[in-house]
Amino acid sequence: MQTCAITNKEFPDHEVMPLSAIRPQIAAIIRRRHPELQDESLISHDAIGIFRADYVRGVLEEDIGAITALEAEVVRSMQEHELLASNVDQSFETKLTLGERLSDRLAAIGGSWTFIIGFAAFLVLWCLVNTVWIRTNPPDPFPFIFLNLILSCIAALQAPVIMMSQNRQEQKDRARAEHDYKVNLKAELEIRHLHEKVDYLLKQQSQRLFELQDIQIELMQELAGRNRGNGAENG
Repeated sequence: MQTCAITNKEFPDHEVMPLSAIRPQIAAIIRRRHPELQDESLISHDAIGIFRADYVRGVLEEDIGAITALEAEVVRSMQEHELLASNVDQSFETKLTLGERLSDRLAAIGGSWTFIIGFAAFLVLWCLVNTVWIRTNPPDPFPFIFLNLILSCIAALQAPVIMMSQNRQEQKDRARAEHDYKVNLKAELEIRHLHEKVDYLLKQQSQRLFELQDIQIELMQELAGRNRGNGAENG
């Protein structure tokens, strides 16, 4: 177990890393807030996640100005290692009330061929009943004034029902667009984070290769000096 130099809590060895091994951008933020830390100071991944979120927030503010609630949620999900991907349609459907579900159902029925064919059959039947079958005293004689009243009432009620359903569809599309934006933003930030990590690892690897080359040059110089010394003794 190792103790985090920031939180003073104990963590397993694989959950801490020295300050010198952290990416320079995040290490710079840590050094500004904790100037007493040294390169060999151990820091936990949880503490690093907090400073990483601050770095991401600074990048967003630098790129797009003041961050909105969506960007803040993305930063929080990165800090807490949460997933943003979810089924927007399912979560949206679970929040609908009974009246909203009924209006969606009525709008779906009113915009189908079943409704058109059924209503056309009803109109034909109504006309036949009031003209052919009941000739003496029909309930709604030609020109079918009562039928016109029924049609007007249906049209007056159907229009707001369809509008309510369309408004909810717009809300669903807006929620889906916001969800896609958050997922894409987090993916972009994660990719940028991976690029910076790869660049940092390549830089460290290059520095190590240069150090190895320096050691090899020193060894070659020592061997050359020994060879010259042996040659002088033999001469």
